[in-house]
Amino acid sequence: MTNEEKDRLARLEKIREAGIDPYPTKASKTHTIKGFLESFESLVKSKDKIEIVGRVRLLRKHGGLTFLQLQDESGTAQLVLKKDVIGEELYNQFHDFFDVGDFLNASGSTFVTKKEENSLLVESYSIVSKTVLPLPEKWHGISDVETRFRKRYLDLIMNEEVGERMRARTRIISSMRQLLDEKGFLEVETPTLQPIYGGGFARPFVTHHNALDADFYLRISDEMYLKRLLVGGFEKVYEITKVFRNEGIDRDHNPEFTMFEAQIAYENYEYGMDLFEEIFENASMAASGSTSVDHGDVVVELKRPWKRMRLIDAVEKIGELDSSTWKDLDEARAVLKKKLNKKLHEDIDKTSTIGGLMALAFEELVEEQLVQPTIVYDYPVEVSPLAKRSAEDPRFTERFEVFALGSELGNNYSELNDPVDLEKRFVDEKNRAQAGFDEAHQTDYDYLDAIKHGMPPACGLGVGVDRMIMLLTGAKNIKEVIAFPTLRPENNE
Repeated sequence: MTNEEKDRLARLEKIREAGIDPYPTKASKTHTIKGFLESFESLVKSKDKIEIVGRVRLLRKHGGLTFLQLQDESGTAQLVLKKDVIGEELYNQFHDFFDVGDFLNASGSTFVTKKEENSLLVESYSIVSKTVLPLPEKWHGISDVETRFRKRYLDLIMNEEVGERMRARTRIISSMRQLLDEKGFLEVETPTLQPIYGGGFARPFVTHHNALDADFYLRISDEMYLKRLLVGGFEKVYEITKVFRNEGIDRDHNPEFTMFEAQIAYENYEYGMDLFEEIFENASMAASGSTSVDHGDVVVELKRPWKRMRLIDAVEKIGELDSSTWKDLDEARAVLKKKLNKKLHEDIDKTSTIGGLMALAFEELVEEQLVQPTIVYDYPVEVSPLAKRSAEDPRFTERFEVFALGSELGNNYSELNDPVDLEKRFVDEKNRAQAGFDEAHQTDYDYLDAIKHGMPPACGLGVGVDRMIMLLTGAKNIKEVIAFPTLRPENNE
């Protein structure tokens, strides 16, 4: 225990000895701090008493005069205690009881200091919550990045921009709901525990249900259940929910993340492209009032329309691969081994289709170069087990993904509703699993039965909400936009 903690505990004991509850059940206020400052001139004229509550952030004593800063969720204001106003006993008691970091309830009147700062002249006060540990004297941000994420509560206190990013997150998600609700979508809930995981390529978290004596998976997606709702007669449904993928952690990945998924009956992926752009443009305005977002060396522009290109064209033009690469499987493997890092050669050898190699080439040669928002569409059928084949070229599907700053923002497609074709795709996925691909899609027989009962043509839309918020707020790491990101447990032994 530090000396600072001992001193605070001693003050806590003094408060109790004085018969004062250092942890009352509630506090009262007439104004938020922002409201007090914004209505200051009218309060001067009315001479109304003001009561505010918040955390003490700064405390300076000059003889019989004490200045302190009080902070609540809305802002920070200066409070002034004068011994000749409040009385010697209460003035001295204040310094016996309070430390920086404590929560204070203060009542008084408007007061303008000699430096012309609008303040509250304190006439009475009470303790709201006594702190035992001090706040950091100086928060070092980048140098203490792991501690910032682990002790997010301190990060929020000390770094105003962190709190603003969390508020922007709320505005962004609210804007999505408002836009979709206005378009007649129904928000729904689907299971987190699933007997079969699907709707994406990812390794799941596995858990065991004791009463049922069965293994379940934390969902990697909610897509398969939303499509069951289309079979059941709903036409526009969406969900904003947590999904879980048992994979690595980096600047773009957190094992627990927020996903937006929607299913729209009687529409195809062209509708999805338009809606995707509209959601992001609308959310950017909600987050910052602008469609331009500063990301250091580059300004990302989210105003519609965005650039659109077919995947095969992106691979050939941006990835600089000749169209002849895709005429023969062995030739494609040989070309990619010359272009890609040796660490990927095993993946190249395991990939048994030209479409799979084309997707790998896109991931390795193109993705990072897509800085401004770009819609890449018509993915190979071999890597799109749930997407409808293109009517123009059956090698490809009506699937699109969206990229910005080199990261994927969402996976979307015209839904495969042909049960015969779907069953064949599931067989192909089983073969991929047997070839060593851990992320191959599972065969969901109940979903297959549902499709056999008839599902209308539909467009599916998916957005990684955390990456979306990174893009719209200028954050460079997914941990910056998640209040409590997944971290390695501390060793407290």
